[in-house]
Amino acid sequence: MSGSMLAREPAEQDLVLVGGGHSHVLILRQLAMSPPSGLRVTLISPAVFTPYSGMLPGLLAGHYGFEETHIDLLRLCQWAGVRFLVDTVESLDPEARYVCCEAHKQVSYDILSIDIGSQPELDSVPGAGEFSVPVKPVAGLWDRWESLAAADDLLGRRIAIVGGGAGSVEIALAIAHRLGDQKPTIALYCGGAEILAGYTRGARRAVENQLLAFGVSLRCGHRVSQVTETQLQFDSTQAADYDTLIWCTGAVAASWIKESGLPVDERGFMQIEDSLQSTGYPNVFGAGDIATQHRHPRPKAGVYAVRQAPVLAENLRSFAAGRALRQHKPQTGFLSMLALGPKLAVAQRNGLSVRGAWVWRWKDRIDREFMQRFRDLPPLKMAGSTQANKSLDAPAQQAPCGGCGAKVSGDSLHEVLAELRELYPDLMPQAEALDDAAPLGTTQPIVQSLDALRGLVDDPWRMGRIAAQHALSDLYASGAQPHSALALVTLPFAAPALLHRDLRMVLDGALSVFRESGCRLHGGHSMQGPELQLAFAVNGVLQAGNSALHKRGAHPGDTLIVSKVLGSGAVFAAHMQGRMDGRHVEGALLSMEQSNAVAARVARDFHATAVTDVTGFGLAGHLLEMLGDTLCAELRLNQLPAMPGALDAMAEGVFSTLHIPNRQALAKRWMLPAEAPLQAQLLFDPQTSGGLLMALPALQADGALRALRERGVEAAVIGTVGKVDSGADTPILSFS
Repeated sequence: MSGSMLAREPAEQDLVLVGGGHSHVLILRQLAMSPPSGLRVTLISPAVFTPYSGMLPGLLAGHYGFEETHIDLLRLCQWAGVRFLVDTVESLDPEARYVCCEAHKQVSYDILSIDIGSQPELDSVPGAGEFSVPVKPVAGLWDRWESLAAADDLLGRRIAIVGGGAGSVEIALAIAHRLGDQKPTIALYCGGAEILAGYTRGARRAVENQLLAFGVSLRCGHRVSQVTETQLQFDSTQAADYDTLIWCTGAVAASWIKESGLPVDERGFMQIEDSLQSTGYPNVFGAGDIATQHRHPRPKAGVYAVRQAPVLAENLRSFAAGRALRQHKPQTGFLSMLALGPKLAVAQRNGLSVRGAWVWRWKDRIDREFMQRFRDLPPLKMAGSTQANKSLDAPAQQAPCGGCGAKVSGDSLHEVLAELRELYPDLMPQAEALDDAAPLGTTQPIVQSLDALRGLVDDPWRMGRIAAQHALSDLYASGAQPHSALALVTLPFAAPALLHRDLRMVLDGALSVFRESGCRLHGGHSMQGPELQLAFAVNGVLQAGNSALHKRGAHPGDTLIVSKVLGSGAVFAAHMQGRMDGRHVEGALLSMEQSNAVAARVARDFHATAVTDVTGFGLAGHLLEMLGDTLCAELRLNQLPAMPGALDAMAEGVFSTLHIPNRQALAKRWMLPAEAPLQAQLLFDPQTSGGLLMALPALQADGALRALRERGVEAAVIGTVGKVDSGADTPILSFS
């Protein structure tokens, strides 16, 4: 469910935004303030945070922190009521109207907008892509930069930067300023006769003097012809050794733009009209560096994307409504500001340039004002109540039907199943084998479970994965091998085409999980309702020679181990209030998508005496079920593993709505000590698709913990099991 909690009319069209560029983040804000009727908006971006390019040199120089220079896309979309898919687009079919993504596979659209920026040219120089660190994507550069800046000894380390434009000189000076005391050797290699082509002589001289003052060696006329692991080779047959290579050459377009059949310019960038529409496909829009207005070509600079944003927002809204579009003519010039390492900058416009600390302050104020728009998000007004879709053939005022009248149409359902059967032929019965009931087809003992979730995030594919893992966890906790499943899917009211897309994404996500465990999807039921809800009835079989694992059976002296980290309830409670860092939300989602199959195998291999999965009643609730009336436990509160962001949310008083009921339900059985650490609150936090809690013989615990961690499962020893003395006032839980 969108954390913005805005009630909207049922969607009739899908607007898909590809990329978190400057234009798109601005139009997200504008569309949120005045939501278009009947238009569902989805953003696809490979990262939760998107950088503001104007502040990147200041980030590398140490003037800003990461959060000051990046926009939290997940938080922005949650506030705006926009679906956010963390994924990378790999291809586009503008005729069939869908993009193909690395994880989500096919995402269909009615209207598409592309704002993915550009990337450094790597393919034309052998070895550049393999051995260099490209300046884009910024996430890769930042990760490499952090490890470099944290190195103990950089004396004499050779840092090479290839490029001659504004970005390359700003990065060279930022690195020189930040690492100057450690005295690395920094060289800037430019293929042209001089740096900063198109800049004034005064601006160029100011930059060259600054490079000289910071000891950056400038090598113009050095066009790189080949890169090896340790050496740059030039057209002139000269060579230069390096230890770290940063690539910041001219911009090129992602290859899938041209491969899609969209009209492109001579360099492969989208060719667009002044309405920002593709010259070949009116329902495809483009903005920022990836697009070229063929009537008014301009250099690749972020300022143009910012100026395009209001026009793009208006035109996307108008196109969806069938209205005339606005024309955009970009300005011929703009104020350009270059950071010079320390808090110093040079600015130029209309042939004039100035330099000084006051220019930096000017630039800093402009940049901070831009970022402030995405940090202080205003409250949004509640929209009108949800009504029936006006585009349907039913009377306009008829409310959505209940009972079987709420089912997704049969045609759409069969089409989705046919599409998914091609992707997962081994997990779905053939059409002629479909029936209202299916035999399990096994003589082995059957374990059955049922679990359901409301939508937690607006990504149907991820919700399918999370709900499937959540349901399978009961089978894993019992030691059963998943065998088959039935689905119950409730989709938010929408036009038939959108219901088709959503059902496909939900089931595709679930099947991607079922494929990992060999679980077949025999069928199920689909409905429409006010929000997304998913339920799976799952069947598992016990392998020959294996008995079931049970919730009860722990012995005094056993060690308690929990797999996965705790705190998803608090993380998503804060997310719904717009108070959680998007990276922490993404981390929580990745944890939920992780299977408990490995933990179950470890539990069996190391002779666990009791196992249960940790879900809605929290660790304490499920532990007390495990202990029963005859056992007690001593817990190590400081060792309870917490998700990043969970304890911060709790410290601010943000808890899941089930947290207090969980705590109150257990209050009569034991009490926390007065000086309990904040981590103790993790005991009551409801988990969605949480880990396994297992009791193991003490001699097996170290081996089990090591096996879990070696196989990529986060796990921790959290306590030991004891025995309740008959007639004694022994607490069920004690703490150390």
